[in-house]
Amino acid sequence: MPSNDVRTLLRVAVPTAVAGAIAVAISALVAGGKGAVGAVVATLIVILFMGIGLVVLERTAKSLPHLFQAMGLMLYTAQILLLFIFVAAFKNTTLFNPKAFAITLVAATLVWIAAQTRAHMKAKILYVEPDPSEGKKPENKGPSS
Repeated sequence: MPSNDVRTLLRVAVPTAVAGAIAVAISALVAGGKGAVGAVVATLIVILFMGIGLVVLERTAKSLPHLFQAMGLMLYTAQILLLFIFVAAFKNTTLFNPKAFAITLVAATLVWIAAQTRAHMKAKILYVEPDPSEGKKPENKGPSS
């Protein structure tokens, strides 16, 4: 993974982890230990799903730039559907507090999307790839007069 991709991933994952830590503290106060466990699980799921999606999207942008926008839309749709499936699957669990899980899942996802938007707006992305041989002068292939 190139350093620019790692930098983007860190700029997005760190605020999400901080929001998750805040959610764990609030859930522990409101719902006890099970609430804290639910918030931890939700934060880890969001960081895992969205992190994998970001890596896939970055690689798609480099290898198949013409598919970038369609891939991004499909990827975000799939991620949101998977998160809804997780909420539905753990709706009646006794392992952790499902309400703390669901609220943390939504909050961490919103923080991830906001941080990713900010990271991409702050990134210095070249619109045109510079020519690697900029020191060379063009050869005159036409007739000389």
